[in-house]
Amino acid sequence: MLRNYSNSRTLGDNIRLGTLTAFTAGTINIASLLIFLSFTSNVTGHYAILAAEISKGNWTQVGVVGGWIFLFFFGSFLSNFIVINFNKKSKYFAHSMPIVLEIICLLFVGVYGQFYYQKTLEETEYLVALMLFATGLQNGLTASISNFSVKTTHLTGTTTDLGILASMFTQKKYRRNGELIGRAKLLMSIMLAYVMGAVFSGLTYYYLEFRVFYVISICLLIVIGYDAYKIHIRHFNTNYRYNRIYRKANIFAYLYEKIHGTPKREKKRKLVFED
Repeated sequence: MLRNYSNSRTLGDNIRLGTLTAFTAGTINIASLLIFLSFTSNVTGHYAILAAEISKGNWTQVGVVGGWIFLFFFGSFLSNFIVINFNKKSKYFAHSMPIVLEIICLLFVGVYGQFYYQKTLEETEYLVALMLFATGLQNGLTASISNFSVKTTHLTGTTTDLGILASMFTQKKYRRNGELIGRAKLLMSIMLAYVMGAVFSGLTYYYLEFRVFYVISICLLIVIGYDAYKIHIRHFNTNYRYNRIYRKANIFAYLYEKIHGTPKREKKRKLVFED
């Protein structure tokens, strides 16, 4: 999900990444709505609030809402900054670091909310700001590494694109286009995962309360862990093959054979001209 970059990504990479991150985005958005009475997975509504507060001359609230918008922007900026500057050294590190930062933010919200939150306006504003920064990190990462194909923290563009694709599929020539079909599958999986995350958050919040952010963090750890598992298994198999080819002692090959058993060796076949 995180290893491949831009055009080297497959449809499966994007669907797996989009599904898991959209689920977490839906969960975050509904949790923040129930707890703080504010959406935190997008800033469309906050722009409207900003304009309304400017028209009223309420400059304190203008500063607060403007800060929220900036933090979402800064989260996206920081995410892509990490990707483009560390991508050559380690794609996995560059692509996983924004997720790690998001997990730290969400864990802080969960721990603070569970043990210290006094429901004051100032606390609410700071926690909403932190969650907007976290979702900005997520949206910036998924858009950056997928060449802007995957955006999971809001569904406005997703719904628009699905409507366009649906109209195109009324003609037979577009229904046979594999690229358009793949795009529709990706957008549908993102939409359904977001809704499922929102429903899950709504059903479990009254039992979990702030602990719902721990569940979200676990989902994000799965995103990181999946690629870490694939990378280590790939290296494990590479070392095993190295041992089988060159017949040199190797701890990875030893462990592999202990787990899977020693493969049977085929008898050496003779060439026709050797007889």
